[in-house]
Amino acid sequence: MRIVIAEDSAVLRAGLERLLADAGHEVIAAVPDANELLAVVHNDPPDLAVIDVRMPPTFTDEGIRAAVLIRKQNPDVKVLVFSQYVEEQYASELIAENTGGFGYLLKDRVADVEDFLTAVDEVAGGGTVLDPEVVSQILVRTRKKDGLSTLSPRELEVLQLMAEGKSNAAIAGTLYLSAGAVEKHISSVFTKFGLTADTSENRRVLAVLTFLGA
Repeated sequence: MRIVIAEDSAVLRAGLERLLADAGHEVIAAVPDANELLAVVHNDPPDLAVIDVRMPPTFTDEGIRAAVLIRKQNPDVKVLVFSQYVEEQYASELIAENTGGFGYLLKDRVADVEDFLTAVDEVAGGGTVLDPEVVSQILVRTRKKDGLSTLSPRELEVLQLMAEGKSNAAIAGTLYLSAGAVEKHISSVFTKFGLTADTSENRRVLAVLTFLGA
């Protein structure tokens, strides 16, 4: 696939470019700041943008704000935020805008190269890949919002794993629950969020968006 990298560290930028090229991808640009990223995406939209959160000139949130803008202006471009930092507000906004084709990974929690490349493929294919720590920090920020306060601790655990993109079977395995117990917890979450069976959209997606404070 065609990929653009936005990373201010020259060493890491070069490493990502080599890693992705060796995996068979075409890196059409590797840039050090958000302005160059936006210019590249505007002039020659890639399939995927790999973006750091903090870049010049202020090293605060330039990268993730650029990611939000890309998702709004170029919805066909998939976005993988790859950073040392969790920016809860913008992370919630990014996921709420579109549940597919987005990932948020923390650099120091990626176990190996294959995990990273698998995440790249998953996001490029329209999936969602979220580091559990990202989801956990969003939960801390949003759990007091209407609806979340009515959930039991177990329901919150189930909903957090749903937000990480886990299937019912994976949730059951993680929490050592039966498949039936997981289904009951999810059904209870739907009920407490007012998501009835005749809801036209995917109730699972809507529950996750509620969790993320959409």
